[in-house]
Amino acid sequence: MLLLKPTVIVVSNDAFSSALEHIDGMKHLNTTEIPVFVKVGIYNSETGICTTVQTLQSIVDSFDKAPSIRVTESDSGAGPGLKRLEIWEECYNDRVVPFNLSEDTDTKDVVITGESVPFPRVFSEPNTFISTHVPRRYEEAGLEDLMNLGFVIKNLLGMIPDTKKHRFHKHLTTALLDIYEAIGGIDLAVIDATHVYLGFKKKRITVTPNLLIVGTDAFAVEAVGGYLVGFEPAEMPVLQEARKRGLGETSLDRIEIIGDLDSERETISHAFDRLKS
Repeated sequence: MLLLKPTVIVVSNDAFSSALEHIDGMKHLNTTEIPVFVKVGIYNSETGICTTVQTLQSIVDSFDKAPSIRVTESDSGAGPGLKRLEIWEECYNDRVVPFNLSEDTDTKDVVITGESVPFPRVFSEPNTFISTHVPRRYEEAGLEDLMNLGFVIKNLLGMIPDTKKHRFHKHLTTALLDIYEAIGGIDLAVIDATHVYLGFKKKRITVTPNLLIVGTDAFAVEAVGGYLVGFEPAEMPVLQEARKRGLGETSLDRIEIIGDLDSERETISHAFDRLKS
């Protein structure tokens, strides 16, 4: 039996709609009956290390049939979720609103690494869930292991509604995949590689590939994003555990990649080598 490869699309950051033309099942994700949740990732809003306003607006514009779009975050040690969501305030209107998971009291308990955690009940109902974040590669004490856990999957830690999320760091791979399964998965993954953030010891730089990496298999998208910044997908713990659970494709040779990222990968690799020298 011939198995279809998941498709991951690599396009310029102003061509999101063209990426969606290659997505099978888009008509089931963008409907008048199903609300959309866009889980953005932002820790400290002062750094600006997050999906750009342009990319979020492209996502919003593409889901034009959705009755509502909630741009989603939670409170953290860096501050209230709604305050950090102000970065994208120009995207908001009557249909597109910021949604602080920490303030939703209609919850349902789910089990994350053996702990019962209250998640908004809306994630147990039909919805289109989008995760978008940026690619980073840090070889710095205290950060390297966290970055090896990926981008759009690591973004799911922000689904924990309380501010003591660090308690899951000891079992972060398990926690992220437990969250993934608890919310019913990610329907669309968008790595916003407008900027790529690199760090070695105490030195950091930003490279600007101006790319988006898009697909419905979040783990395939994560593998391609990891490859872009120089990771080997086989060495990314979250991808290997996802493979064991049968959650998605993680091998590059079994992913259909539409678009070119090798030249940008080489640029990023050279930039990282210069950073280390």
